[in-house]
Amino acid sequence: MEVRSIYKYARISPFKVREVTREIQGLPVSAALDLLAFTPKKAAFLINKTLKSAIANAENNANLKPDGLVVKEAVVGEGPTFKRMMARARGSGSRILKRTSHIRIVLSDEIQIETRETRKKKRQQEKKESRKQATRGEPAEKPMTATEKTPKAKKTAGKKAKK
Repeated sequence: MEVRSIYKYARISPFKVREVTREIQGLPVSAALDLLAFTPKKAAFLINKTLKSAIANAENNANLKPDGLVVKEAVVGEGPTFKRMMARARGSGSRILKRTSHIRIVLSDEIQIETRETRKKKRQQEKKESRKQATRGEPAEKPMTATEKTPKAKKTAGKKAKK
C-alpha cells in the first residue's frame, strides 16, 4: 500500500531540494530520517517535516507500521514564482525571482528493503551458481574485454601520392 504527503508552496528553490530528495529515495524510513537529521541544509528540514507527515498518515490512516516502510519516491515540483524588483544603478531596476516548490513523498510497504546483508548473500549466491556452471563444463558468461577483441583490418589509401 502506498501513502503520500505533500508540502506545497515551500519557500525554497526546487533545485536545492532535489539535491536532498535524491539521497533518500529507496531508503527505509528510519535510514531516511537519520540521513535528514544530519544533513546541514534547509531543504533537509523541510523534507524531514514532510516525511514525518507521511509516516503519520501511514500509521493513522492506513494502519501501517513505520518499520516496514520505504521511501518509494521523493519528487519535487516547481511552485509559483514570486517576482520582486530590486533598485539598480541609474534609476533602473532588475527582477528577483523567489522560487517555491512542492515536495511530494510517497511511502510504500510493498518494496523489499535491501540491506548490506541481503546484498552480500545475493552476491555469494551468484558466485556459487557461476562455480557450478564452471564445474559442469559450461563456460561462465563473461563480457569480452578490450584485449580480447580482434583488431579491424586497416584500410589502405585509395589515392596515390603526387610527385
